[in-house]
Amino acid sequence: MIRRLALPGAVVVLAATMAGPAAGATTTSCAGLAGLAIPASVMSLPTNGGQVTAAALLTSVVSGKTVQYCQVDADLRPVDPAAPAIKMRVALPEDWNRKALMFGGGGFDGTIPDLTANVPFGPAGRPVPLARGYATFASDSGHQQNPAAPPSLDGSFGVHDEALTNFAAGDALKKTLDASLFLIRHRYAAKPADVFFAGGSTGGREALVVAQRWPTAFDGVISAYPAWNNMAEILDLGHLAQVLSRPGAFPGVEKQTLLYTSVIKVCDGGDGLADGVVSNPAGCHFDPRALRCPGGADTGPACLSDPQIGAVTAVASPFRWPYRIASGETAYPGFPVLSGADMRTPFLGFGTTPPARPMPATSGYGMQYWDQWVKYFLTRDPDHDSLSLDPRRPGKWLGRISALSTIEDRNNADLRSFARAGGKLLLLHGAADELVSPYSTSDYYERVRAVAGPRLTDAFLRYYVVPGANHANFGTPAFAAGWDSLSALERWVAQGRPPAAPVVADQAHDRTRPLCAYPAWPRYRGGDPGQASSFACVR
Repeated sequence: MIRRLALPGAVVVLAATMAGPAAGATTTSCAGLAGLAIPASVMSLPTNGGQVTAAALLTSVVSGKTVQYCQVDADLRPVDPAAPAIKMRVALPEDWNRKALMFGGGGFDGTIPDLTANVPFGPAGRPVPLARGYATFASDSGHQQNPAAPPSLDGSFGVHDEALTNFAAGDALKKTLDASLFLIRHRYAAKPADVFFAGGSTGGREALVVAQRWPTAFDGVISAYPAWNNMAEILDLGHLAQVLSRPGAFPGVEKQTLLYTSVIKVCDGGDGLADGVVSNPAGCHFDPRALRCPGGADTGPACLSDPQIGAVTAVASPFRWPYRIASGETAYPGFPVLSGADMRTPFLGFGTTPPARPMPATSGYGMQYWDQWVKYFLTRDPDHDSLSLDPRRPGKWLGRISALSTIEDRNNADLRSFARAGGKLLLLHGAADELVSPYSTSDYYERVRAVAGPRLTDAFLRYYVVPGANHANFGTPAFAAGWDSLSALERWVAQGRPPAAPVVADQAHDRTRPLCAYPAWPRYRGGDPGQASSFACVR
C-alpha cells in the first residue's frame, strides 16, 4: 500500500510501514482507556479537550462472525459552555486490519450511528466493516436528540451557534476524526494505514464535506444520496410544504399509489424490459394531467384534482428563488416523482397527511425537517409557524437565510486537492430517491467535472445512479440496492484499480444489474432478465 500526501508543489510518497508501531510505543488495554483524557491539542479545531467516559470489551456476532472489540465512548467538550458536547464512539477490534472507517449520520443527526452497521447501499452477503477488522468510529455531530422527537428530526440544537457549526459546517467531523485517531494510536500503538469515510443523506453530505475541507484526511470516501446543498433543498421543502398545505392540494395515499402505478405503466418499458424499474428517468415523460378528474374537482381515488396536479407538478419541478444568497445557489432541481419514485413509501415523500400547524408526524419527512429548521435554525423561535414563511418572499429573514447558506450549502466543487492527495470518491444515488434529489447529485458531479476536467475527475471519482433505488432502501423500493463499494474502494486506494464493470444486486428481488457510470444507464439486450449480463450500459 502506498499513501500520497499533498504538499505545495510536490507529491510525497510514504511507505505503508509508517502505519506500524513507533519506536518504543506500547499498546493500551481496553480497560486502560477508561477515563483517558483527550487533549485539545490533538484536535485541529477549537475544543476544550475531551475524556473517555466508558471503555468495555464486547463480543458480538457481526455479519455472522464473532467479533471481539473494545467499545470506547468519549465526550468532546465545547468551547462555549452553553453548547452541547460532541458524544463519540470508537469500536476497536482485537483482530484489527490496520484500517479505520468513519460513519456519517442522517437527518439532523443527534445520535451516534451504529458502528456495527454496513456502508450505505452495502451488500447483504459481505461482512460489514467491523467484521472485516476495521476500527470504526462516529459521533452525534455535536448535539443529542430529544428522545421524544422522531428519529433524526430534532433541530432544537440550532439555537447554539457552536452546535450549529459542528453540524452544518461539519466541524464535528474533524474533531471526531482527530480524537478517534488519538484513541486508535493509544489502543494499538499504531496509526491506520488507510482511513475511509462512508455516509448517506446527511452522512453523504458529510462525506463530501471531509473531501472538500480536509482533502488529506481520508484516503477514500463513499458518499451516497448526499444532501450537499442543504439550504437549497430546505427552501424547496418549505415551498412544497406551503403548496401541499393548500386546501385540497394534498394527494392521499391512494392517489399517491395511483400516480406511482401510472408512471410505471407509461415509462417501465423504456429500457427494453417491463420489470417495475425505470432505468432511464430522463426518457420518462409522464403528464399528471392524464389523471385529471372530470372538471378538475376531487371525485375520488381514481383521479387527481387540479390542486393535486399542481402539487405533484411542484414536487417534480425545479424551485428557483428570486433573490441572492451568499452560497451562490439559485435553485433546487425538484424530485423524481414523475420518474418512477416509489410512492408506496409515502412517509419520506408526501407523507400520509398534509402539512399543518402544528406539523404532524404523519406529514412528509421533508416537511417536518423544514418545520424544525424554521423554528430553531432560522427564527430560533420554537413557536414560529413554519407555514407562514414563504421561501419565495422571506422578508426580514433573507439576511439570516443568506448567512446560513454559507455553512449549509457545502458546494465547493474543487476537489483537486483531494484528488492530488490520492483520495478516491465513490458517489451513489438512487434514481427514485424521494427525499434527496438525484438530479442534485448529478449537478454536483457535473460541477466537479467542470472544475477538475474529465481526465482528473475520472482518476479519482466514479458516480453511479441506481435505477429504481429510493432513499436508503426505505420501505419497499422497486430496487433495493446492494453493492460492495467498500471492497471497490479498497482496491482503488491500495492497488490503483478503479471499479471495472461493477454489478449491483436487488436485495429484495434476487436480481442484478450493471452499475453504470453516469450518465449511462442499463438497457436490456436479451437473455435472463435477472442477470446483469443481459444488460448493457448505454447513453
